[in-house]
Amino acid sequence: MEEFLRILTQALAELVAPSTAAYALAAIGLNLHFGYTGLLNMGQAGFMLLGAYGFGIATIAGAPFLVALLVAIAAGTVFALLLGIPTLKLRGDYLAIVTISAAEIIRWLGRSTVFQEWTGGASGLLGNSFKHTFHELSFLPDGRTAVGPLEYINTGSDSWWTRLFAWGLVLLALLFVWLLTRSPWGRVLKGIREDEDAVRALGKNVFAYKLQALVIGGALGSLAGVLYVLPRAITPDSMGRTMTFFVWTVLLLGGAATLFGPVLGSMLFFSLYMLMRTGMRAGLGDVIGGTQVEQLGGMLVGVTLMLLVIFRPQGILGNKRELAFNVR
Repeated sequence: MEEFLRILTQALAELVAPSTAAYALAAIGLNLHFGYTGLLNMGQAGFMLLGAYGFGIATIAGAPFLVALLVAIAAGTVFALLLGIPTLKLRGDYLAIVTISAAEIIRWLGRSTVFQEWTGGASGLLGNSFKHTFHELSFLPDGRTAVGPLEYINTGSDSWWTRLFAWGLVLLALLFVWLLTRSPWGRVLKGIREDEDAVRALGKNVFAYKLQALVIGGALGSLAGVLYVLPRAITPDSMGRTMTFFVWTVLLLGGAATLFGPVLGSMLFFSLYMLMRTGMRAGLGDVIGGTQVEQLGGMLVGVTLMLLVIFRPQGILGNKRELAFNVR
C-alpha cells in the first residue's frame, strides 16, 4: 500500500512540475505553428535550447533576470527568421526537414569545444551559475511548505517559487494566444492552414503571416527552454530529438488548434508517463533493469502517438472537422 501511494504521489507531483509547464509552453508555441498555421516544425527543441543558452549566458555575463529573458526571446526570434525566410515559400515538408536538422546543429554546436567557453561543451552550464537572479525575485519566505502530499522548499531550483513562476508564465501565454487567435490576424492564420491559395487570392501576404507565426511560436519555445532549465543545468543532450518528440505527443494528445489542449496534454502525458515508469520499476524491477524500463517506456510513448494519429488525430479537446492534417 505504501508503495502504491508513493507511485501516486510521484505522478501527482508531475502535474505541477516545472518541466511539465515547460513542455506545455513549448506545445503552445508549436500549436501556433502547426495547429493554427499548418507549419510542420520538427525542431522545437532547438528553440528551447537556444532560449536556455541565451538566458544562461546572459545571466552569467551579468544581465538581470528580465534582460536575460529578453535575450532568450531574441535568440528564438533570430533562429525563426533564419529558418523561415528561405523555407516558408516552399512546401511544409521542407520546413520539417530544415527545422529538425537545424535543431540538431544547435545541439552539436552546444556540445562543441569551439564554443565551450560560453556553452560549457557537452557538460553544459551548471545551474548555480545562472539561477541566482531568478531566486532573488522570490517573494516567498524561507523554509519548506507542504501542500497535501507534496512538499518542497519555498525558494530554490526544485521549489514552489519555480512552480509558481512556470505555471504563471503558461497562463500568460494562454491569454496571449487567446487574444491572438481571436483577432483578425489569427483568423488569417486559420485560413492559411485550410487553404493558403484562397488566402493569397484575397490579397494577403501568406509568407509574412507564416513568418510571424513561426517567430511568435519560436519565442514561446525559447521561453519554454528557460523554464525547463530553471530546476536543472543546461545540457545540450537533454534538449534533442526526444524533446521535440515529446512536445508533439503533448500537443496531439491534448488537441491541436485548441487553447487548453497543450496544457491538458502536458499534464496528462507526464503524470501518466511517471505512473507508468514508476509502476514498471516496482513491478518489473527484479526482471529488467532501469535502462530497459526507460526504453520500454519510450516504446510505449511511440505506440501511443501512433494510435493517437490513427484513431483520434484531433486529440482530447480538438475538433476533427476543424483540424486538417493535409498541411502544406
